[in-house]
Amino acid sequence: MTVQALAMITVTDKESLGAYREKAADALAKHGGSVVAASPEITVLEAAGDTPNIAALLSFPSVEAAKAWREDPDLADIHALRNKGGKSTIVVLPG
Repeated sequence: MTVQALAMITVTDKESLGAYREKAADALAKHGGSVVAASPEITVLEAAGDTPNIAALLSFPSVEAAKAWREDPDLADIHALRNKGGKSTIVVLPG
């Protein structure tokens, strides 16, 4: 069952986030994931903490695939680029 994940990022280092974006699609694909939509032009209706200024909707074949993407030790350097580039929250929505 396909699931969606919402990634919200508050950018703190544009260069690092740019380096992450260059590698993100291949990292997602390794676990069957893809970007459905992404944009820095978002409308925030409510924020409990830092207001994100980039959001991406991701698709994975399952919750397990999404977790495998995030926990893959071979992708640790790529996730580190995202985390260096900003504060991120990623949530999976059940299908």
